[in-house]
Amino acid sequence: MMARAGIALLNLLGRLPLPALRALGRFIGRVLFVLAVPRRRVALRNLALCFPEVPESQRRAWARESFVVFCQTFLDRGWLWSGSEALVRSRVKLVGALHELEGDTPTIVFAPHFYSMDAGGLALPLNTRREFTSIFATNPDPVLDAWFMAGRQRFGNVRMLNRADGVKPIISCLRKGGLLYLLPDMDYGRNDSVFVPFFAMRDAATIPSLSRFARLGRAKVVALYSRMTPEGYVAELTPAWDHFPTEDHVADTARMNRELEAAIRTMPAQYYWVHKRFKTRPEGQDSVYQ
Repeated sequence: MMARAGIALLNLLGRLPLPALRALGRFIGRVLFVLAVPRRRVALRNLALCFPEVPESQRRAWARESFVVFCQTFLDRGWLWSGSEALVRSRVKLVGALHELEGDTPTIVFAPHFYSMDAGGLALPLNTRREFTSIFATNPDPVLDAWFMAGRQRFGNVRMLNRADGVKPIISCLRKGGLLYLLPDMDYGRNDSVFVPFFAMRDAATIPSLSRFARLGRAKVVALYSRMTPEGYVAELTPAWDHFPTEDHVADTARMNRELEAAIRTMPAQYYWVHKRFKTRPEGQDSVYQ
């Protein structure tokens, strides 16, 4: 009942003018930054590890704004997932190398965890009729899980896959000329991870799925960087990466992180810093979050 009430409230708030909704999100985000002490510490620690050269005052300002953007994008799901198609199209823009969506070349869209990723996930099926596959973890609350799945599949020919489904349906979709929306930039544990640099951290556990899926699916790779703006969202599609993948999945994964670093530097407060990105350490190393 609580989940249903929360969804209903978000849908109701989604009818507010966008400036009013964003102002509410800013207020909640500032309060959450004060009250959510464990997550605040995680965000501050991540920023200190990645940007040791940046003054502490600036890192704290990024962390505070990160909480604000988190809340604003969460509230925006009310209109993203229940507003009219015309409303979503008016507020969510896809720009950049749109020609990469043409034809039927197997294509992986590298979509890192900026808070606006769900808006970017709608921008693509609104602008292409190609089959579109994405991978998400199941939410333990069935009501919330159904809400997430319905929202992410509301436009276009979208198929959501659980990680437990394995790689066969993913590769099958790619080889048939589909699009794969892939978010491989979190710390998913030691299994299948490699340790590659990410900003000042020289040994960030990162799954090499982008390189492996690209090779198995004979796919090109483009990136989609989603940004929250005062008017809504802008999702920018990059040209296909040259010389990717290679035969070296570790080198490919390090390159993926370098590409991501460049995007984060353009909007540092909009990245998902509240996640324990460096919780998995090489053998013998202590946790960086102690």
